Amino acid sequence: MFIVSCGSKKRVITKKKDSIPKTVESEVVTISKPTSTDHYISLYKDIAKEEMVKYKIPASITLAQGILESASGRGRLAVEANNHFGIKCHGWNGAKIYHDDDAAQECFRKYDDPRLSYEDHSIFLSTRKRYAKLFEFNPSNYKAWARGLRSAGYATDRRYPEKLISLIERYNLHKYDEEVLGQSYDKSDLTDHSVSHIVVKGDTLYSLSKKYNTTVERLMLLNNLTSTDLKVGQVLILNSN
Repeated sequence: MFIVSCGSKKRVITKKKDSIPKTVESEVVTISKPTSTDHYISLYKDIAKEEMVKYKIPASITLAQGILESASGRGRLAVEANNHFGIKCHGWNGAKIYHDDDAAQECFRKYDDPRLSYEDHSIFLSTRKRYAKLFEFNPSNYKAWARGLRSAGYATDRRYPEKLISLIERYNLHKYDEEVLGQSYDKSDLTDHSVSHIVVKGDTLYSLSKKYNTTVERLMLLNNLTSTDLKVGQVLILNSN
């Protein structure tokens, strides 16, 4: 049961069996507005752990993405739309909110309950082919997951993996993975096996595939490339696990 606030007027929304609470478009359902990142973690850690049990996505990754994408629950999409992961409207038939992102007034999904945002994030990753590679990683290997998300095109920011890893290690989010798995980390899981290459004049995907014993298709997938064109100075990921 949640309290919906709109000015000074309040009403209670009750949940019928097997139904999702509904609100009018101008109203927003919230748990409570986080006052800090630590507060955000305390509010959503159990939800992230539940999602890990159901979908095998590390709770540490889910929480780190939530912190980063929602500004610890204080960003506009989180506050006004309960959207904690910046998921846009592609294939979405539910409520919507418009927000400036890569372009002006892009369409984002809107949820009645932040828990639904977490669930949708899990479904989003687990049902799209582009993210299938992630589920081959050990669920305790948050570094592989962080880099895999970037390679699969979840974010355009080249520093996205480092930002997630930094949040996980700063706030010890990996302990929630340990709680779900019922075991401590095998530190060998976190060894950095990633290899990168800085493009120089004359490099092609074909020449690099031969040099590093891989394929053009693999290089394009790892780097989310839509063409074989390369630019001098471009950083290519050659191996993400």
